[in-house]
Amino acid sequence: MTVDTAAPPRESYHHGDLRHALVLAGVELAREGGPEAVVLREATRRVGVSPNAAYRHFADREALLAAVCDAAQAELAAAIDESYWAVREPDAAATARAHLRAVGTRYVAFALDNPGLFRTAFIASSDLERATSPERAGPSGLTPFQLVTAALDEFVASGIMPVSRRPNAEFLAWSSVHGLAMLLIDGPLRALPRGAAEAIAQQVIDMAEAGFTAP
Repeated sequence: MTVDTAAPPRESYHHGDLRHALVLAGVELAREGGPEAVVLREATRRVGVSPNAAYRHFADREALLAAVCDAAQAELAAAIDESYWAVREPDAAATARAHLRAVGTRYVAFALDNPGLFRTAFIASSDLERATSPERAGPSGLTPFQLVTAALDEFVASGIMPVSRRPNAEFLAWSSVHGLAMLLIDGPLRALPRGAAEAIAQQVIDMAEAGFTAP
């Protein structure tokens, strides 16, 4: 028996409501099947409007995919926020270390928990400017990229990382956890048990931290 997931037909939406509904539908499509699953016709079917109605908000599939990409990164940022702002350490150095670990740990965990959405989160990222877009921010107002940047700024402010080592450090940290995440969901590490994957993630974070704070 096939279950129809389409919403009941609706005559109209308020202008902003339909766009939001289509993006939410696109997010769920991405969660289920990755970026390839994000198509306008299926999104409109799920929302319960005609395909023509979607074109008032999205010129084509790529436009919808870009909006879903933003929403996926915002969801990732929200997941990181939850751990980042829960950190309670006795001093600035320990807080900085815990913040970087929170970013890396939740980043990889999000990829493992939501592989389709994680793949989609970066499919329409054409330049670094989008990495700081407010549409990609979590409740704190920071995007995933800005959260790792903030943690590394704390490394310098607390004195555990030399100022000379700070330039471009966010790209090294980001590359480390993102590369591991992709190996775990799409590469040769995808068959690893969850516990082993999480242990490797901690090792990667340990190595990054050691490199940033080495004398």
